[in-house]
Amino acid sequence: MRSIIKNTESICPVCLKTLAANIVKKAEDYYLVKDCEEHGHFETVVWRGNPTYESWLRKKTPAHPEIPYTKVAKGCPHDCGLCGEHRQNTCTALVEVTSRCNLNCKFCFADAKGSCEDPDIKTIEIWYSRIIKAQGYKNLQISGGEPTVRDDLPEVIELASKMGFDFIQLNTNGIRLGDIDYYRKLKEAGLKSIFLQFDGLDGEILSKLRGKNIINEKIKAIENSRKLGIGVVLVCTVVPNINDNSLWSIIDFGLKNSPAVRGVHFQPVSYFGRIPDIPQDSDRITLPELMNEIVEQSNHVIKFEDFAPSGCENSYCSFHANYIYADEKIISVSKTNNCRCVESGKEGANKNIKFVKKNWSAAKIEKYKPPKNSFEELALKLQNGFFTVSAMAFQDAWNLDIERLKDCCIHVVSQEGNLIPFCAYNVTSCNNTSLYR
Repeated sequence: MRSIIKNTESICPVCLKTLAANIVKKAEDYYLVKDCEEHGHFETVVWRGNPTYESWLRKKTPAHPEIPYTKVAKGCPHDCGLCGEHRQNTCTALVEVTSRCNLNCKFCFADAKGSCEDPDIKTIEIWYSRIIKAQGYKNLQISGGEPTVRDDLPEVIELASKMGFDFIQLNTNGIRLGDIDYYRKLKEAGLKSIFLQFDGLDGEILSKLRGKNIINEKIKAIENSRKLGIGVVLVCTVVPNINDNSLWSIIDFGLKNSPAVRGVHFQPVSYFGRIPDIPQDSDRITLPELMNEIVEQSNHVIKFEDFAPSGCENSYCSFHANYIYADEKIISVSKTNNCRCVESGKEGANKNIKFVKKNWSAAKIEKYKPPKNSFEELALKLQNGFFTVSAMAFQDAWNLDIERLKDCCIHVVSQEGNLIPFCAYNVTSCNNTSLYR
């Protein structure tokens, strides 16, 4: 039994042409279905199991850009910049400061072959200025490639800090952060948080996904983060039959290393950039499956009702849950939104910016030790024990839903200084043709 849940648009994974598409329910699963006159029929699973696709919807009013950098001509996703039809403000602006890398990962958003020269400081300054002009002072993520291969990375971060960005996060594999002198320079320049690639504790998993076992280097990066007072978010790319049975072990490791570790962020594998083969549905894990796996693997320490859709990006992009970890106990403080009213997209973006800035920065460790069992001790535990579990499902050419894309709040700065929704920037055809890279 098939039923159409909604109409949308997508792209052909061969030619990248915009296509009419539907979200179709078959049994308990949901598929994005589309047809290209030249390249045929495509069906890709986008949602498997409970909660149902319909129940996860969280409606928001659009927040169109006040200063669009591009005009609408060909239609989404071919006019990104942002264009005037985009429906969400930037919450995180991502700047790629190198295409070089010190790993050769099997799965990677970027094409990190080191074929391009690093942008110079003047170019990066222009990019920062373009973010500020269009969107104001948003959260900033420095990415690559692997940004720590740049010896002048402290200057890149310091420039952002001097220009007014007050939350600067580094997207990194952590290898070079074992050098505490180098890491200290990043801290002094204004770094607040690291988005640390962390796919599991098993060396075999890391060897399969990242080319070698670098777990000791990652643990050293966490230790140095603790010493320097920089918040850590563990970021796990979840690949079926490789590390999808390690979700709770990663969360548990994060909890035991809090308050240095502020949370765990899961990214179900998406197929663009450097990928091995054209994906099958068995190669994917959807958000409902991820939530249910976390609950089961935790032996229900984490409850299904802890999870909620975002108030910022499209609800089908992500989930989040919030906890307090104190005295080796985890307490849910997630706010369940049972309201089915239409919320403000602009307000959701502003709340998300403040939340990330506050809770992904380092905990404030007080030298003063409050009296045991006092109100002050409880307040300190609540402040330092805050811990997030979240996920974001990025889209590729096979499962791209343009309705989701228009609500994207993570925007990559292009070479021209335009702001491109993350999935549009990274999408590639099965022939490795891209729209914006």
